[in-house]
Formats: sequence, structure tokens, C-alpha cells
Amino acid sequence: MPPKIYLETTVISYLAARPSKDLITAAHQQLTQEWWQDRRQDFDLFSSQLVVQESSAGDVVTAQSRLQLLSGIPLLVVNQACVSLGRALVERGPIPEKAAVDALHIAIATVHGMDYLLTWNCKHIANAEMQTAVNRICRNAGYEPPVTCTPEELLGS
Repeated sequence: MPPKIYLETTVISYLAARPSKDLITAAHQQLTQEWWQDRRQDFDLFSSQLVVQESSAGDVVTAQSRLQLLSGIPLLVVNQACVSLGRALVERGPIPEKAAVDALHIAIATVHGMDYLLTWNCKHIANAEMQTAVNRICRNAGYEPPVTCTPEELLGS
């Protein structure tokens, strides 16, 4: 059985966006395209209604591209366990209230037993300084947290 990945909104956004003029963002977009073309078939992909909601916002044409990328990817249910864990990550953890949606992404991936949470959000999700506290809260709630990483880290050797 292939490893399970929760695709967070930034991955879908980088896939659908026009190439950025910012060097770092452009590199992330390129790495995401490479992962999507070369590695995604090695994993079972999942997302959530939260990602669909976020992907629907903004420019209509780009939103349609994001939603097209998500079509066919199973959506994980945002249940009460997800909401409770997301709340705990804000109330007892390092994630600020203004990033409660980011905490919910972590909670969805954790509650549903994903192996990886794939994201480019390095401020509140793939943040090494926050991982110890996030993982402790998830484990104290009875869940094993996924490995949180960027597409670059899953390009393989």
C-alpha cells in the first residue's frame, strides 16, 4: 500500500499559478511541478473540503485550474476530532490564532492517519521550530502526526 499524502492548499496553488518572478517562489513552483509529474503516482493522495474552499478563492480562472487539479482526489472529512485537535494546536501549541486554518490542516492530516502532510507553508505548518510542540500535542491526543514536508523533500533520489 503506497504512503498516504494530505495535499495542503499551497501545493495546489503552486501547481496552478503562473510562474513567479520571485526566484524562490519560482523554484518552489518548479519543484512542485517536478514532484507532481514524477512522484505523485507513488503515493495515495488526499485533500479536504478546506483545501477546496481555499482553492476556490481569488481569480476565477486560476481557481478553476486549482479545482481541476483537485478533481478525483478523495476528500478527508473535517469531523469533530479534527476541529478539536486543531483547536488544541492553537490553544496549547505554537500555532497562533490567526493561523487556526493551518492548525486545522495539520489536524485533518493527523486524525486521518496520513503518512505525509505536503505543504509549502513553512511559517505555520512545515516549521521545524514548531514541530516538537505540534507532535507532542498530537500524540497526547492519541494520534501519530504525519511527516510534514515540502514537495522538494519527496522528490526521491
